[in-house]
Formats: sequence, C-alpha cells, structure tokens
Amino acid sequence: MPTPLLLAGIGFKANFNNGFAGVSPVYAKLATLVTSANTAEEYGWLKDFPGIREWLGDRVVHGLAADGYRIRNRDFEMTVAVKKNDLDDDTLGIYAPMMAEVGRASATFPDRLVFELLKAGHKEKCSDGQPFFSANHPDGKKKRSNWLEGDGPLWALMDTSRALKPLIFQERKKFTLVAKTDPTDEAVFSRGEYVYGVDGRCNVGFGFWQMAYGSRQPLTVEAFETARAAMMSLTSENGAPLGLTPNLLVAAPAHEGAARRLLTSESLPNGESNPWKGAAELLISPWLAE
Repeated sequence: MPTPLLLAGIGFKANFNNGFAGVSPVYAKLATLVTSANTAEEYGWLKDFPGIREWLGDRVVHGLAADGYRIRNRDFEMTVAVKKNDLDDDTLGIYAPMMAEVGRASATFPDRLVFELLKAGHKEKCSDGQPFFSANHPDGKKKRSNWLEGDGPLWALMDTSRALKPLIFQERKKFTLVAKTDPTDEAVFSRGEYVYGVDGRCNVGFGFWQMAYGSRQPLTVEAFETARAAMMSLTSENGAPLGLTPNLLVAAPAHEGAARRLLTSESLPNGESNPWKGAAELLISPWLAE
C-alpha cells in the first residue's frame, strides 16, 4: 500500500504540473529563447546589425566577435516546507494550492526576468556599451536614439518579426521540482518538515537595440509617431534602411487606457481618422508597473 509520503510526492508533482501548465507566459513575444550549454554565452556579434550590400570589389567581411557582450547564467530557487505530521495525518489537500502556485510561479518566471530587464533598459547596458534605451548609441561619427526621456512608467514599441527579438531569454536548466524527504535530512530530523522546491538556471539580456524604442513620456499619438518613425528610419552602416516595422507595443498598466484608445479607436481626440488603429499588437505587463 502506498505510504502517505509516496502519495504526497505523486500528488504534489501533479499539482505542480497543473499549475505550470495552467498559465501562458508571454515573454516569447519579445524575447528569443536561447538554449545555453555553458556558464555564460557570448553575444559579441550583436554589435553589428546584419545587412546586405551590393558586391563591388572584394567582399566586406563582418566578423562575428567572440567577446564583448556576455550573458552569464544565474541560479534561482523557490522552496517550501511541509509538516511531516500533516502527511502522516493524510491532510495533503491543504498543500495542493501551494504546490500549484509553485508551478505557476516557475512557468511565469521568464516573464518576470524579461520585463524587469526591459523596465531597467534605460540603465542596463547592451552590446554597444550604452544603455539599451539611449539617445547616444554610436553609429560611426553620429549618435542614434531609441529613447524618449521622461519620468513616467515605461512603454516601448518593438519589431518582433525577426529571428532575434529585442530581448534574449537564455535557458541553461529548466525549473524542476525536487524533494528532501529522507528521515536523515536535517529538516526532517530536526524540525519534522519535508522540503520541496524548484530550481533552475537562466538569465536575460538584450538583442539589437534598433528593434525597440522606449519612452517614459506620456503615451500620446505624437510620441507614438515619433517612436515609429525613428525605428523605421534607421539604416545600416552603408546607409541602407534596416527595414524595421514596429508590430508590438509593450506598456505598463498605467498606459493601458491610452494604448487601447490609440490602437483601437476609429478616430483621434481631435476628431480626425485614426491612422494607427491596428498598427501594433498591445501587450500590457504588470511587471512594468512602478
């Protein structure tokens, strides 16, 4: 006959899996999943946005740099304790919601990492040594901008149609549920507790800065037009347009009303027809809240 401990392990794993499967993370809309096989991965090649030029004379070789921008994997965990007496007394049901929540938290953790990095994009540096959102990205003798300075919550317009999206989610080890239930384990022996937890290894980083335009100004029609025009006007080193077309508007909850009006209304506040209706998909993230 199965022991209470064995039944608990089976039940908790099912609760975890149900919680994990019961949510739909959204990070993949703006971040490319990269599987890591090392402690860290190098992305030095992000310094050069790829482009095709006319072949006149010798080829111009764009080296894929082996260093310069590195994403180092980090360790993450979540641990909960279950009273041994509760399992002995067959009261597993009281822990089912908690284990399901552990599964949900594990499944949505990439969202948290990705949006927390995006929120700090005006501070955290990308491959060119500037903050991801900056008015001073180097481009030969010129400076390029993908940033409208302000003091409000963040919103960002993005082109997510490419193989590499604006952000990177780097996964080294998926989150898995583990247990410490041996009678000789310290928690069991000293405190009468079985310990269950999840752990994983991953991290996030920035892709090409050109694929996103951020702002902390109010989300107005004028600001949206400025961001869209700036992105679509970006060129490669040889002057050819990068061909970027923004298709995703990511915003903090404080901007939701303005964003929905901008992207769904038939007309603008001045009564004119709204040319931006349906111009981008809208993604509101609670992780961007101030």
